[in-house]
Amino acid sequence: MLTLSLTHEFKEFQINVEFTADAGSITSLYGRSGSGKTSIINMIAGLKKPDSGFIKVGDDILLDTSDDIYIPPEKRRLGYIFQDSRLFPHLNISGNLLYGIKKNLNNNSQITFDSIVDILKIEPLLERKPANLSGGEKQRVAIGRALLTQPRLLLMDEPLASIDAQLRGEILTFIEELRNKLGLTIIYVSHSIDEVIRLADKMVLISDGTKKAEGNVEEIMSRLDLHPLTGRFDAGAVLSTKVESYDEKYDLTELSFNAGTLRVTGGNLPIGSKVRAHIRARDVSIMLDRPRDTSILNIFEGTIVDISDNEDSQIDIKIDIGSPLIARVTRKSFDELGLRVGSTVFTMLKAVAIDRRSLGGKR
Repeated sequence: MLTLSLTHEFKEFQINVEFTADAGSITSLYGRSGSGKTSIINMIAGLKKPDSGFIKVGDDILLDTSDDIYIPPEKRRLGYIFQDSRLFPHLNISGNLLYGIKKNLNNNSQITFDSIVDILKIEPLLERKPANLSGGEKQRVAIGRALLTQPRLLLMDEPLASIDAQLRGEILTFIEELRNKLGLTIIYVSHSIDEVIRLADKMVLISDGTKKAEGNVEEIMSRLDLHPLTGRFDAGAVLSTKVESYDEKYDLTELSFNAGTLRVTGGNLPIGSKVRAHIRARDVSIMLDRPRDTSILNIFEGTIVDISDNEDSQIDIKIDIGSPLIARVTRKSFDELGLRVGSTVFTMLKAVAIDRRSLGGKR
C-alpha cells in the first residue's frame, strides 16, 4: 500500500496532495497536461524532493521531511516507465531486459525473465536492437525491464502518449495482466479518460497541483461538479457491467448491471467477464413518457437526482436508473419539458453509441 502527503512550491503552481493506493491495484492520477501529475510521481520515485511530505510503501518510510528521512531513488525499489522507452540503443532486447535482472536483489518467483517475456509477448524481439522496434514494442520492453528489477510499486507516466492509437489497446491489455497475474501495485499517470476508465481501480483527480477528488472511477465520473475537470466532451456515467450474451446474427452484446440490460454493438467479449461501460452524456436523450415504436434498444426509467447549475446553453442531468446515468440536453429542452429534481423520466441510448473504446476491462 502507498500512502503519501506532499507539498512543494514551484514558480507556476504549488503541489499539495495526499492520497493512498491499495496493494495490487491500479491508481490513476488524472488531469490535464501541466496539472502536476508528473511532478508528483517524480517525488514518489525520489527524483524530486518536496519541500515537505511523507511517503510510505508497505511498512517502509521512503520520505518523511519532519524526521529528515529521504531514501534515494536507487534504494526505493520502484519501477518507472517514462513516456519514451529510454532503452539502451547498444544492447539488444535481451540485453536490455537482463540489465534489470543484474540489479535484482530480491527474487519474486512470479517475476522472472521467462514470465515477463511471456506476459508481454516479446520473445520474437529478443535478438533485435531498439532501433528496429515500433513504439509499442519499445514500451513493452521498457515495462519488462522495469519489472525485472523486482519493484514493489510501478510508476507509469503517460506510457501510451507516443503510441499509435491502434496499438494502445494492446498495451493496455498487458498492463491489466501485470496487475491481475502479478498483483503489482501501479500508479498510472494519464490525461486520457478512456485509459483511466479501462484500467483504474481508483482515480485521483489532479488540477493545478491539488487533489480535487479521490475515489473509484464510477463515483468520480458520476459527479456533475467535476465535469469541468474530467472533460466536458467525454463527461458521462461509467457503469460496472457483466457480459451476459453475444448475438452473432446482429453483432450485439448484452451487458447486465444494476438497472437491467445494456445492449451494445460488437464486443464479442468473453461471457461472464466484467467490463466498464462509458456512457457519454451527449449520447443520452430524455422523454417524459415511455417511448414506443423506436429503434432505440436501451430505454431505462429513472428519477432526476441532480442538475448542473452552470449558465451554459447545455445542461447535464444526473438520473438514478438503479445506477447513475447522465444526460445532456439544451436549456430549451430542459425548460420545455419542465425538468427538475424528482422528475420521473425515460432515458434513451443508442446501442451504436457505445463502441469497443467505450468498454473498459474490470477485475
